[in-house]
This record gives sequence, structure tokens and C-alpha cells, in this order.
Amino acid sequence: MAKVPEIKAPKKLIEVALPLDEINAACKKEGNPFTPRHPRSLHIWWARRRIAAVRAVLFAQLVNDPGYERELGRGVNKEKAEAERKRLFEIIKKLVLWENTNNEQVLAEARAEIMKSWRETCELNKKHPQAKELFNPEKLPAFHDPFAGGGAIPLEAQRLGLEAWASDLNPVAVLINKAMIEIPPKFAGNPPVNPESKEQIRVDDSEWKGAAGLAEDVRYYGQWMRDEAEKKIGHLYPKVRITEEMAEDRPDLKQYAGEELTVIAWLWARTVKCPNPACGGRAPLLRSFHLSKKKGKEVHVIPEIDKNIPAVKRFRVESKGDVPENTTDAKGARCLFCGTFIKKAELREISKKDGLESIPLAIVAKGKKGRVYLSSDLFEVPDIKKPDVPEANKPMTNDHRWFSPPLYGLPNFSDIFTPRQLTALTTFSDLVKEAREKALNDAIAAGMPDDKTGLEDGGTGAAAYADSICIYLALSLSRWTDLTNSLVSWNNVNQNFRALFARQAIPMVWDYAESNPFGPIASWYSIIESQINLNKSLSAFNLGYSTQKNAMIQDLSSNKIISTDPPYYDNIGYADLSDFFYVWLRTFLRFILPVTLITVNTPKSEELVAASYSHGSKGDAEEFFMEGMNKAMHRLAEQANPLFPVTIYYAFKQSETKEGNTSSSGWETFLEAVIKSGFAIKGTWPMHTERTERSVAMNTNALASSIVLVCRKRGDDADVVSRKEFLKELKRELPEALDEMTASSIAPVDLAQASIGPGMAVFSKYSAVLEADGTKMTVHDALVLINRELDEYFSEAGDDFDADTRFCLAWFDENSWKEGRFGEADGLARAKGTSVDGVKEAGVIESGSGKVRLYRWSEYPDDWSPEKDSRTPVWEALHHLIRVHQCGGGEAGAADLLSRMSGRALSIKQLAYRLYTLCERKGWAEDARPYNELITSWGEVEARTPEAVSKTPQKNLDSF
Repeated sequence: MAKVPEIKAPKKLIEVALPLDEINAACKKEGNPFTPRHPRSLHIWWARRRIAAVRAVLFAQLVNDPGYERELGRGVNKEKAEAERKRLFEIIKKLVLWENTNNEQVLAEARAEIMKSWRETCELNKKHPQAKELFNPEKLPAFHDPFAGGGAIPLEAQRLGLEAWASDLNPVAVLINKAMIEIPPKFAGNPPVNPESKEQIRVDDSEWKGAAGLAEDVRYYGQWMRDEAEKKIGHLYPKVRITEEMAEDRPDLKQYAGEELTVIAWLWARTVKCPNPACGGRAPLLRSFHLSKKKGKEVHVIPEIDKNIPAVKRFRVESKGDVPENTTDAKGARCLFCGTFIKKAELREISKKDGLESIPLAIVAKGKKGRVYLSSDLFEVPDIKKPDVPEANKPMTNDHRWFSPPLYGLPNFSDIFTPRQLTALTTFSDLVKEAREKALNDAIAAGMPDDKTGLEDGGTGAAAYADSICIYLALSLSRWTDLTNSLVSWNNVNQNFRALFARQAIPMVWDYAESNPFGPIASWYSIIESQINLNKSLSAFNLGYSTQKNAMIQDLSSNKIISTDPPYYDNIGYADLSDFFYVWLRTFLRFILPVTLITVNTPKSEELVAASYSHGSKGDAEEFFMEGMNKAMHRLAEQANPLFPVTIYYAFKQSETKEGNTSSSGWETFLEAVIKSGFAIKGTWPMHTERTERSVAMNTNALASSIVLVCRKRGDDADVVSRKEFLKELKRELPEALDEMTASSIAPVDLAQASIGPGMAVFSKYSAVLEADGTKMTVHDALVLINRELDEYFSEAGDDFDADTRFCLAWFDENSWKEGRFGEADGLARAKGTSVDGVKEAGVIESGSGKVRLYRWSEYPDDWSPEKDSRTPVWEALHHLIRVHQCGGGEAGAADLLSRMSGRALSIKQLAYRLYTLCERKGWAEDARPYNELITSWGEVEARTPEAVSKTPQKNLDSF
């Protein structure tokens, strides 16, 4: 039998090189919560990947590395290959900029490059027996993300020219992806059907490109819903009249006397019964009495107490005087009337037993030039019977890491909404259905086929279009619930609402803000407006499909390009959290999507999260996660298109430092699953796709990055090697990879995890690494060895420093910034080739009275000049740089100082890495922070030096 020829799969750019600095800079910029046209405008999802990183990863995953022709012996030399890589880098640098998200010129260039690589691959395999089946040079393979979540990856795959498939177990994720990748291409180029748009005179419909017509209809029917809702429930949100009498006590109100102001928010405080028998009052619980901390517009409330009851008669708004101390903190609460302190555990029990009530705190109204704050006695809230919403009368999960309200007697989702909020939500819910009927009739009148086939059944006519409008309206309403519940607080710094999901949890909130659906901010229509801007930018370039599938058993990946972002062990309870939205989405949409929304709650038993409360114990949960991730990864390894690597994102939420080794049970479990599935890790790239608030300052090893793993299926003929052979190869490969990482200024906080990549690349290419006793080495043991090599790398790097710096390093390792004995310092100095007096002369230590200590960087003199210093060890240079960077000079000041220390940049940066690693291993989080921050800014610091600026080509402004 003739041997079937192997498929020739050129190495992709992502397996060789990436312009990390530019990608990470774009990710950082995109992190701004007000970034326009972002997928978050459609709906909330937790841990959605940064678009810049996703776009760069996909492009580099699809484009051939120029070096592949050299490997094939085509005469392409190393220099030419490198020049080609730089050209591809320039495309990526443009591609990742947020302002180029819908720049057709930039996107067309990227698509052309992707298609060029695909045709090259087809040409290489034109004689393969499956050439017609697998290698159509005019059509790219389809794309699939089996853990689609918030849809960032499928959306960008579609934007880059691929047919995109998104699947997820969670129906909320399925809906988000339908709205982003499936619906827009179905109705691309269609003009709007609403009567208002039809009445406008147009020469042609060319302005309705992409999903612009669809967006216009969402705007129209969203506005209609707002107007109809105001007719029905507008009286529940009265304006507040400013009287002459009120203005007498408040000079700032004189300009509004006789006017009615629109209310932005009604502020409330929950109360709990005081456990002190001599008091018994219902104590108001406030995290702060401040309403506004804006400079020049400070406002707070003062409680006027009726001591006979006791109770608060009203909260009076003041702009001057002392501000009362808050009555709640992390430890518990204080009774405003008698001062009794209520510990957190007792507070929970009292809340469950006697219930929580709410009292008016203040009103925030819209003024001519900002907010107007009014005292609580002006509250006019109609007495509303709380409507019964069966879907919302569902209990929250029992995991208190993510859900705090049940601990305080609020067990169901409906409990965290006020009667007025539930009334508004049910009113808008009914209007979603009415809006669909209007859209259906208007679509038929506009000439769309009346085929009666809905969207869920694959329709493309009037019924499917009306269903689509309904889905967008329902997603807006669902997103609005994030701002329409009693766990929304008032941000007294920015003077706006702080939404419930500031993080991936539902925490308890004591004083809360109730918004006005018809007000100027956090209103129903403000959500519609933000969605419209996104809808106009959605890709209609290629078809997309979103469906509900379990990643452990799905078969959609067959012969498709794959990039995915799986769940992270037990970090986020996606299903439990998304039930908050699902109870409403099911209410809004069950009548048009009965299959997608068939389950009463989001599926949980099959969700790949290591949640111990769902599986009985931590061990059972880990076993479930491991087995499930093994199955999911195995499906990918078996089904993925062999011409392309698979890219998998993994972000760290928490890690632990034990015995000098950085480890994470989730990371180890995940890596074990990837390798056991048959994947070999070909590369890893750390990207700044996470929130930077999770920093070493929080005394954790939390990452500011995701690690993107680049994987290919391991060959069936992979070798088995011994531990000794593995270590030998690790010592050869890892230092070279670390040199490249530190040269690219990877953040030190990321370096330990990032170094796992090249280490695991060595480990995973073998079918097994055998220990001395013949057993297979585990991922955990391999990680221990990789960590040791990381320590050794930095220890050896320290040998190249000057003698004074070597002394400081060793002294810091033993004593930190504390004093030590002179005799020990003298012996150490001699061993390092210097003297205590010499190091003292350098200005980095204090020595006297038989004691020696290192100066902290904050103690270094402000007037230091490297030009006038005759003895400047690298240690001193680094800490002066940190002083400037930390104390107001920032990147510009650090750049100026660095430019005056010619030729020392590399050694300074190496020392910063070494010191961060040392502090991290010792658990000195606060000491580690400035080293991490300097290196994180290093690219910008070097770019700002006069030498770099002088070499930067000036842009011709006339070309823009």
C-alpha cells in the first residue's frame, strides 16, 4: 500500500515572533471602560479577552512565518526572512489599534496577507490526495471557538475574513454571540424597516452598509419602548420641585426656585435592628456619608435623629462642616443611635431574623451645570406593590465567594430589586414583545418575505428580522439590570452610578442608588444608544453561527481553525453569575427562542469550573475539572485543522509561593489536560489582557497578563526521554527564551509564569519524561524544575554585575532594608571584591556604630547627578531611576535620567528583574512593586529618551 503523503504545514508567525510591546500597549489603552463600540456595550461578560490581543493572535496564527521558505530550501536567507517578519509586524501594529477596528484599508491588508499565506499552503499541498477537500485556495477554512463566552474571539475571526462558529454551554453566551456574529451578516446592507426612516427621502440605500440598517431599527424601537413605558409608569418617577422656602436655606438652590428638576437617582440606606435592648432602633448602614467628593463641589448628609424612638427623621444635605463617620466597614456595623458595634457574623444573623429595611438618604437631580443634591424629606416614592416575577424568584447559588446577599436574608434574585425596579423591568419586558410585533408588521410592509420562519429555525425573512430586533432589545434590557437593582451604589467621586458587576461577583451593598429609567444617565435609552454604536461596527464580512454545545463532546471543531479561552479552574462561576441575567432574558425571549432558552437556569452540572459546592468537595471538583478539560482539549487536538496551530488563552487569578516555587493548582491542572490531550506546546506569549488592579501590591502573585499557548498535535512517534536528558535540554533552551523575554520588557510579575511556556515546550514535545524509577514525570514536578532554572538564570546574571552591586544583592537577600552587623558586611564585601567603605562612598549604604544597612530608594537624594558621581554601581543607578519613576517624574523623568547613564540600560533592567524575583520569592510584595512597575514602563521609558526620539521618523500630518 502506497504511503499517504504528509500534509505540509508551514510554521506560522505566532510560532516564531510577535511585536509584544505594541500589542500590550494597545491592550492597555483598550482597558478604558469608556472605549466606544466595544463588545461590552452589547452585554456584560466576565473576563472577555482584549480585542487587540485577540486580533494580533489570530492574524499571527493564520499567517505563515517568512522563515518557512528558508526551511524548505527556497533560498530565502535569514536577513530576508527577518525583513519580512518586520513587514508583518507593521501590519499587526496597525491592526491592534482600537481606532482601526473598522478601518477597511487596514483590515483589507490583513485579510489579503492571510489569504496569501493560505494560497501558499494550498500550493504546497496541491498533490495531496485530499487536496480538493482540504485545500481550496479561494476559501479559507472556517473558525471555531468552543468556549466562546463573550464572543471577542469569534467576532475578530469574522472581521479577519473567516466564517466564524461560536459555541458555549451557557445560553447567555450563545445569545451574545448570536447578536455579534450571526445576526448582522444575515441582514447586512438592508435598509431599516421602521416608518420613520422610510419617510426620509433618500436617493439610494448605500448608507446602510453592514449592520447600519439593523442598528437604526434597534434605535427606533428602543425609543418607542421608552416613550410607551413613560406613559405607563412615568408617574412612578416624579420630578422634584424646588420651592422658595427650600432655597432660603440653600443658596445653591436659588437659581432653581419654582422649577421642577429631573431626578437622576434616589439614594437609600438599608437599616438593621440594633441588638442593644436599650436601643432597639433600626440603625442605618452607610459606607459613607459623602454624596460628592468632587473638588469644589463637596456634599454630604447629616442625620437628624429623633432620640425618643430612636430613628432618623431625615438626612439633611450640607456642603460644609464635619462629615459623620461611616457606620459600616469590613468588620461589621455601628449603631448610629447608641454606638453599639455589631460584628459581621451577628449582622448577618440579625438581617436574616429581623429583615432589612430601607430609608431615604438623599435625591440626586439634574442641574444646569452638574448634580443637585437634595435632602431625604423631599422623597416622593409611590407605594408600589412588589410584582411577582416567577423567573426572578430563583435562589442564588450557595457559594459565598461570589454571592453575599443570601448571607443577609436576600436569597433570591428578586430580593435584590426594589418594587419600583421590578415594576419597570416587567413593563419594559412586555414592551419587548410588543416591539417585535411592530417590527414584524413594519418589515412585511417594507417588502421583506412573510415566510413565518423565525430566527431559531434559520429564517431570513420578516419573522426572523423581528426576532433579531427583539433579541437586541432584550439584551439591552438585560444589560440595564446591571444598573437597575438595589446593589448599585453611588460613586461619590465621579458622581455617577457604580454598576453591580464591577467585578465577577454579587456583593452586598448597604447604601444604594435607584436610577430613573427616563433620566439623563443609567437610563433605558442610554443603554440602547451605546448598543447602537456597537451594532454599526459589527462585521458583516462573513457568515457566523452561534450554538449551544458542551465543549467536552462537541464536534463543531472538525477541520476548523481554533482559538479559545477556556474557564480558569475555579476563578469565575460563569453559570451562577449569568443566572442574574438569564432569569430576565428567559422572560424576554423564551417565546421566540424556546430551544436556546429551554432550561430553567443556566446549565451547571456540566460547566467546566472546579466549584467544590457543586461537586461535594474540593478534590471531587478538581477531578471533575481535570477530566472535563482533558475531554475538551482532546476534542480540539483530534479535530483541529492540522495546517494551523491551536491558540489557547490562560489567565491567572491567584497563585501561591511555596518553598521558592510559584505554582497554581488551576494552572497545573490545565497544563496537565492540554498535554494529556495530545498537544505539544510550541510557544507561549504573555499579553496584558487582565485588569492591572490585581497586582503584587495586593500581596498575591496575580497576573496582569494572559498566557497564550500555541499548540500543535504531538506526533504519534514522539520520543520518551529521561529526566537527565530533559534537564540538559531545559538548561540549553530556557536561558535563550528568558533573554528574549527580558529584552522585550515583560513585566516581572509575569515572568515566572511566562517562563513556564518554553519550559513546557521542551517537556510536552515528548510522549513522556521518565524519572529515575521509571515513572512518568508529572507537570507539577516539571514546573518545579523550570522554576529552579529561572532562579539559576538570575543568579548567574548577578555574577556579571560590578562588585558593589553584587555586595548589595547578597546583603539585601539576607537583611532586606534592615540593619546588620558590620563584621558580616565586611566579610561579605571582601568576598565580593569590594569594601564596606567603598560601598558607603557609592552612597547606597549607611555604616556606623557597628551597623550597616542599605538605603531605601526613597532615601536617595533628589539632586543626584550621574555626571558628577564618580562611583555609580548598577544598584545605585537602578534605585535612583525608581526614585524618579515613583516620585512624580514618571516615564518622562525616568527617560531623562536613563539617557544620562549611557550604556547602562541593559544591566539596570537585569537587576530590576533579579530584585523583583528575589522579593517575590521572599514574599516582600511591597518591595517588589516598584521593580515591576519600572519594567512594565520600560518600553515607554526607552522610547522617550532623547536618542530614541531623535531616531523616530516624524509623521507627515498632511497624510491624515
